[in-house]
Amino acid sequence: MSKDDDLLTVGLVSVSDRASSGVYQDQGIPALQDWLSAALKTPVAFETRLIPDEQPVIEATLIELCDSAGCDLVLTTGGTGPAPRDVTPDATAAVAHKLMPGFGEQMRQISLRFVPTAILSRQTGAIRGRTLILNLPGQPKSIRETLEGVKDADGTQIVPGIFAAVPYCIDLIGGPYIETDEAVVKAFRPKSAIRPPRA
Repeated sequence: MSKDDDLLTVGLVSVSDRASSGVYQDQGIPALQDWLSAALKTPVAFETRLIPDEQPVIEATLIELCDSAGCDLVLTTGGTGPAPRDVTPDATAAVAHKLMPGFGEQMRQISLRFVPTAILSRQTGAIRGRTLILNLPGQPKSIRETLEGVKDADGTQIVPGIFAAVPYCIDLIGGPYIETDEAVVKAFRPKSAIRPPRA
């Protein structure tokens, strides 16, 4: 599947039995779209999926987004706790070619600033082919904090968010060069990997 080299394709997957069956409206995908639209200067296209907490369905959805839809980045929301039906990290690990545990470690560091139960989260990161998959929390406020990090009242970063590392990771696995709005999140790259800003 050919696509514009500059276009970032992001898969957004909300894993929820109740939202996928219409019991309540999904908040995860709109929260992700809003944050990414504010954070990215790179052109972006979204592939959205709202699915139940069923491991075979999650695995098939991740494979489709990575292998067929050509996503550079897939963000899941929901299903990362210890409850029996929380199987998003298990599905992610099952389809992964490489695990990226540092993403989960940092997500828990961020969430521990707010709630001691953050240690119950099993969020993780993984790579399948040329796609980075990240399991995010389910609540819009937690999604933003996880991606952006924690700042003090003056706006100084206390704990870095995970998205600062995402552009360089995608560089390394062969994806498009991602530029961010530094007022939202500053992408970190080694000096040798930084390109001049696009005109």
